[in-house]
Amino acid sequence: MTTSIAPANGIEIGYETHGDPSGEPLLLVMGLGAQLIAWPVELCDALVDRGFFVVRYDNRDTGLSTKFADVGGDFMTSFLAASQGEPVEVAYKLSDMAADGMALLDHLGIESAHVVGASMGGMIAQTMAIEHPARVRTLTSIMSTTGEPEYGQPTPEAMAILVRPVATTRDEAIENSVAGSRVISSPEHFDETDARARAAEAYDRCFNPAGVARQLLSILASGSRAEGLAQLDVPTVVIHGDVDPLVTLSGGQRTAELVPGAELMVIEGMGHDLPPAVLGQVVEAITSLAARTTA
Repeated sequence: MTTSIAPANGIEIGYETHGDPSGEPLLLVMGLGAQLIAWPVELCDALVDRGFFVVRYDNRDTGLSTKFADVGGDFMTSFLAASQGEPVEVAYKLSDMAADGMALLDHLGIESAHVVGASMGGMIAQTMAIEHPARVRTLTSIMSTTGEPEYGQPTPEAMAILVRPVATTRDEAIENSVAGSRVISSPEHFDETDARARAAEAYDRCFNPAGVARQLLSILASGSRAEGLAQLDVPTVVIHGDVDPLVTLSGGQRTAELVPGAELMVIEGMGHDLPPAVLGQVVEAITSLAARTTA
């Protein structure tokens, strides 16, 4: 699981591979501000056991991948404008992030892959399927939404996490992360010790709050994917927790409604996270979907 660096789409992308390269290629795309380590190793191992060659990577502005600079202007001003649908200048959009993943596949010599995205990663994965359909064997969209403002909106408590002041010390960053996880995680499965350990690992690997802000603006500036999703011809499963406060359930329901033939899996008691208790269901959904393309 050594992390490598790939030239991709004019930048550098940090990535790991798991399993036999001759297996079914599967690309894991993580969410807002989250690094590749946010994908549980247990999930990667379980997918490898099902015959997949798993690639997980750092999106631009996270982890070991290239960091960008702010385009200019105040974040909160841009955030409020973008939230109202007004045009704002951004460093990049979801299309650029989708192209990063496709370029990583090029680097690895992979023509097409099963694509699995969580949260913002689901938005990127959807964009991959819309803009690069020949390269997406199947689409698994987890705890994500369509970009339509009337669906999947966070609760006030979850929204507060997105716009809170940036931590100035390691201890403060870890405490903020734990507090945020307590709000958005699956209520019955939240483990503070585990959340604290994951927060420390993430901080020590890369702490880049400016990148989180740029990614958030890129989501807002990219707009709705509804039209593209309605035209997809890609086997799709949509997975969502019924108590997700950050991307509420209507986001997943709407995604499944738009994509022709999509299956919706609602996991009871799941919030905006991937606790060990739900990984078996997620692996089974991904595997069953992939089997439809190889049968």
